[in-house]
Amino acid sequence: MPERFRPLRPSGLTWRNPSTWHLRTRLVLVTMALLVAICGAVGIVSYASMDSFLTKQLDNQLVQAADRTREFGRSGGRGDPLEARGQGIGTLNARIVDDSVRSAGFLAEDATPKSLTDEDDEVLLKLSTRRDPVNRTLSAGAYRLVAASTPDGDVIVTGLPLAEKQNTLASLVWTMVLVSAGGLVVIGLAGTALIRRTMKPLDQLSGVATQVSRLPLDAGEVGLAMRVPASAAHPGTEVGSVGHALNLMLDNVSSALEARQKSEMKVRQFVADASHELRTPLTAIRGYTELMRMTEHFTPDGEKSLARVQSQSERMTTLVEDLLLLARLDEGQPLKLSEVDLTQLAVETVSDEKVMAPDRIWHLELPEEPVVVRGDATQLHQVLANLLSNARKHTGPGTMVVTGVQRAADGSAVLTVTDNGPGIAPGFVDRIFARFTRADASRKNPLTGAAPPPGRKHLPHLPAHPPRAVPGSPAAAAATAASAEGTSGLGLSIVQSIVEAHGGTVSVTSVPGRTEFTVCLPPTSPPENTGHPGAGR
Repeated sequence: MPERFRPLRPSGLTWRNPSTWHLRTRLVLVTMALLVAICGAVGIVSYASMDSFLTKQLDNQLVQAADRTREFGRSGGRGDPLEARGQGIGTLNARIVDDSVRSAGFLAEDATPKSLTDEDDEVLLKLSTRRDPVNRTLSAGAYRLVAASTPDGDVIVTGLPLAEKQNTLASLVWTMVLVSAGGLVVIGLAGTALIRRTMKPLDQLSGVATQVSRLPLDAGEVGLAMRVPASAAHPGTEVGSVGHALNLMLDNVSSALEARQKSEMKVRQFVADASHELRTPLTAIRGYTELMRMTEHFTPDGEKSLARVQSQSERMTTLVEDLLLLARLDEGQPLKLSEVDLTQLAVETVSDEKVMAPDRIWHLELPEEPVVVRGDATQLHQVLANLLSNARKHTGPGTMVVTGVQRAADGSAVLTVTDNGPGIAPGFVDRIFARFTRADASRKNPLTGAAPPPGRKHLPHLPAHPPRAVPGSPAAAAATAASAEGTSGLGLSIVQSIVEAHGGTVSVTSVPGRTEFTVCLPPTSPPENTGHPGAGR
């Protein structure tokens, strides 16, 4: 079966639970069980019929032998019955006179008479002349015996061996066993092949459904081109009807996905166009605000209002730029790939953050060798800048932020940003990378009045309790500016989009006193030059 039509093998299969068996397995087993039952029934009936036939045949022979014995005794007195003409090999005769067995013996294979034992005589004495022939086991073997009275009061016992009958029945049993076993093997193999061929369309249906289930249908352009082959989608059969219905469903789903894709493209295009068009008026607002501040004199309230206009226009500009970047990432625009040194990038980005937030403790953990990846330098810089900005905005003065770069054992580049701030609420971690999602209620700057939760855990090398800023101090002013800056809820979403565009992953773990973002990028061979100005810092 082609790999693209190969269904998933369900886990948890066990022979103890028949409900988990494959349908073809159950069909083969049921068919074989029915055949075994039929063969067993036929064998039992055949054996019983053959046994009855052979018994009747033996009884007829026994009656004839008894008649010959009586005729011989009538004509010759009380002579040995074995001397009667026509008695066959194995014939047993005995005369019982006055409860005493006389002339008891049987014809051996060489036609010579053989005597019976005393135990055999005891068996013969117990026979009744009023009963039908019976089976008894003697020293000479199993016999069919009949006892008849003579006119002079004696009892003549005649017997024929059961060996021939038993051998015939044994041959019948072995013949039926061998024929049935061979037939079951042939029918089992042929039935398995036939059932497998009949069930092949179901495997194709399962393979198509499995292939569709592996497609990412939640977002982006989806090519739902797979269909059940026409040979398995003919409406004239049960399986074909299912295949035909599945193809109709896939057609409907494909149309819905295409409509969704077109709608998403319209929204993305609108966001990109709107963001692009908003750049010009926002730039004009900022420019005129600066011009008014330099050429006009305002009252304190007017100056405050003008500063507010400028700060909000800058925030709006940042939001517009973020939306425009996300729109471009969603469109899958090609990256400007080059060799990017993550260690140098970390040094430069952390240095920028030190200037913006000198009241935090910024720490670098870099390897001796540079960690180089192939990617878009501008976008990777924005990834680290957004992560550091996130730590700055949601922690207070005195918080230690550790930026680490390392090469993993599998060759991938790992970038981490860790802080000992108040942490992220557990219910928010799973949706932290969603767009327009803010953690303001779960991870607040300590200067805004929300203290870290009690009982927090701390990194061994990070301070347990970041100091609070004194109101009116430069640290407090910086924190106030950071609080006023606010967040758009797009920073971490941009981080995820950029990292995934580079074929990497981003994750977050958070407990009170420790929040760590981890970025993993695909492995790239590092350059030959060694050492880095920021190494070991």
